Amino acid sequence: MTQYFVHGRDRAGTGDLKGRLTEEHWAFMDRYAEELIARGPTLTEDREESTGSLHIVDLPDDEALKTFAYDEPYYLGGAFDTVELYRFHNHTGRTMWEFTTAVEGLGRYLVLTKDGPRPLTSDHLIVYGDLLDGDVHVGRAGLVEAPDAAAAAELLQAADAEVHPWEFGGRR
Repeated sequence: MTQYFVHGRDRAGTGDLKGRLTEEHWAFMDRYAEELIARGPTLTEDREESTGSLHIVDLPDDEALKTFAYDEPYYLGGAFDTVELYRFHNHTGRTMWEFTTAVEGLGRYLVLTKDGPRPLTSDHLIVYGDLLDGDVHVGRAGLVEAPDAAAAAELLQAADAEVHPWEFGGRR
């Protein structure tokens, strides 16, 4: 099995479309319940609207990854502008559901970097790892909790980070 990072970035104005497809999306993801490491929407700064959909998933091979990414209802429905696919090397060795050190009042973020690998330890790392294109390191991704976006980037020790508000996903 190989771990993969899948990040669909929403096309502008697709909030209603995603709302209509949410149950289909959840039903599709239910088929991968045992393989999911993390999932959830990226959000606007005010956390009111979705800007994308993130999944980290353990799959047998690249063909299974393509099925996961391109048979997904949001993708098929045209909600995504782009979909990024990378291999993922999970340094935390856990899923988001095994994260036990949550602090009330802190926000959750997806932090993406294009810098080199580095070991990190923090009680605020939910899931953290390297992004790979084949065997080539292309960056890092962290799901973290922090008081704000700047603190989230600092937690990953990233001078140039892309930070998205994020929340745990799944059925509610």
